[in-house]
Amino acid sequence: MKNRSTSGSAFLAWTIGFLFCLGLSNIYAQNDEKYRVRLRADYVKIMEGDAYLNIKATAKIEDETLPVPNIKIAVYNEVEGEEIILGNTKTNMKGESRFVLNKPIELKADSTLTYTLGISFKGNDSFKKASKSTSFKDAQIVADLITKDSINYITATLRETATDSALVGESLDVQVQRLFKPLRIGEEFNFTDENGTILVPVEEGIPGVDGNLILEVVLNDSDDYGTVITIINAPVGTPIVNEITFDQRKMWSTRNKTPIFLLVFINLIIAVIYGLFIYLISNLFRISKN
Repeated sequence: MKNRSTSGSAFLAWTIGFLFCLGLSNIYAQNDEKYRVRLRADYVKIMEGDAYLNIKATAKIEDETLPVPNIKIAVYNEVEGEEIILGNTKTNMKGESRFVLNKPIELKADSTLTYTLGISFKGNDSFKKASKSTSFKDAQIVADLITKDSINYITATLRETATDSALVGESLDVQVQRLFKPLRIGEEFNFTDENGTILVPVEEGIPGVDGNLILEVVLNDSDDYGTVITIINAPVGTPIVNEITFDQRKMWSTRNKTPIFLLVFINLIIAVIYGLFIYLISNLFRISKN
């Protein structure tokens, strides 16, 4: 009877131990879960400037899409199945990075004159490995400011670089650079004609420093050519009037720039009040003597 009781206790202890270990393994399995990283790469080319990849890394964590900061991402050029390493970059706290493609980097195209760039993340303790590629052809925008019938226009021509052919039916945005958000001008969609050209009037009265406007013509996020931007300095704006009154005597200026009339008025009131006190005190002395 004693042996049966002992064996029953041993079986119960073994069962509890097994369940405990199973629970621990489930906990560790949950803790070891890695999140999937989503990568995005957008090609941007600025005429007479930089060409670069805008890279963004995000992950869905507890039903919320969050940026993935401080991860190392490799950038490479894919050509006929071969991967040519171009360099590495690291995401910032917003999960973003910019990889510049200027010289000495020379990209190679495939037989269809298409460039393919890839980005990859090797993974770490928290995130799974991931990769993404983007393909594009090289295009260019040539823009100029012209005056016709006393009206200023932006004319721009979009062409494919390798074949030097006009790109027809592409939508180009014309906008004025601003501090927070560009100011769009012209129609909502400015489609290129059979010559790959658009003609957009520049509205009068747009303010600019010293009357200068920085205009951009943008092929925005094209499936075939990425984003292409050209910039024009145009002296066709309305000069901004300097209305800064920091060094002037105004009501909202600093204490040492208080308006003169206000100083005189306040000091006059203070003098009247002190004079009244002196008059009352002197009368009290006279009454007390009598």
